[in-house]
Amino acid sequence: MPKTKFQEVIFTIIMVFFMVYAMICYNTALNIGEMKNEVFLSAFKELSFMGPIAFILDFFIIGHIAKKLAFKIVNPAKDNPFFLVLAISAISVVFMCPLMSLAATLIFKNAGVEVISVWLETTALNFPMALCWQLFFAGPIVRFIFRHIFRRSLTADNTH
Repeated sequence: MPKTKFQEVIFTIIMVFFMVYAMICYNTALNIGEMKNEVFLSAFKELSFMGPIAFILDFFIIGHIAKKLAFKIVNPAKDNPFFLVLAISAISVVFMCPLMSLAATLIFKNAGVEVISVWLETTALNFPMALCWQLFFAGPIVRFIFRHIFRRSLTADNTH
């Protein structure tokens, strides 16, 4: 896990890319009714809007809230660190999914007076996928990439 602000920025950028890109692909496939190759390319356009929104929300607000709440659930001195990672990841999804679904509803869905119902539907469709993607795919992949990038500095921190 990140030890410095710079590492936290890099970790958040990588996580935002993996989570937001996958969720855009998922929502695009839902909207067109099937997964096609074109979904992967078209998702990059939406990523240019949704990526910065997700970064700002996660880096400045949700990441801090998720860590505080996770430390209330898991005791890092007594519990396996794996449980802390799971708690932070799950809590992040609990907050990020409705917020990102709201942003997508407002920017892309043309919901009009049905904005609340469209947002709730979008959140309900996104939440199970976001939680599974975060816990089983994006989280482990991003932590692996992050450890590989910062292998030397993380190893040096652990030896002191």
